[in-house]
Amino acid sequence: MLSASVRIDKWLWAARFFKTRSLATDAVDNGKVRLNGARTKPAHSVKPGDLLVIHNGTTEWEVGVLALAEVRGSADIARTLYAETEPSIARRANDAEQHKLYREPGTTIKGRPTKRDRRALERSSS
Repeated sequence: MLSASVRIDKWLWAARFFKTRSLATDAVDNGKVRLNGARTKPAHSVKPGDLLVIHNGTTEWEVGVLALAEVRGSADIARTLYAETEPSIARRANDAEQHKLYREPGTTIKGRPTKRDRRALERSSS
């Protein structure tokens, strides 16, 4: 289960930042994951002490790698694989508070808005 280094896409999946390994691979390919401040490839190895910036769609995490895992375990085990930095914790808490206070009108709409959605958007913007 543990080794000297693990592929970054496997580690992101095992640490439960992404639901599937293919989603983790796509995120690394598209530059949504940075290893020590630089873009990387899915096959690149990650080791304890590395700093990752992960943007998984809704939130941005800045984490330090503490341990390695190649297989996905429980959420309790996944939390022991990384430590989130203090600025990242503060930023996510601030974003959550802002989201609670004000929701963007279009965030609940998936794809093209229906007539009903469009009318709701017009009501909220005027």
